[in-house]
Amino acid sequence: MNQKHTKIKFPLWQYLNQPLFSRDARLVWNPQRFAAIWRIQLLERCWTKEYETNGPQQH
Repeated sequence: MNQKHTKIKFPLWQYLNQPLFSRDARLVWNPQRFAAIWRIQLLERCWTKEYETNGPQQH
């Protein structure tokens, strides 16, 4: 596949909409660190979603 179609761009809107005054959420100032954390969380959400759609498989 062509890399320009598969690359995830920087999540600018999510970065700008971080909760500023929430005690339980951590604000990430570094954009590179934020992007890395966001990509990891995206991957975890995709894995969870795929598992939920397939459901428990019996062998």
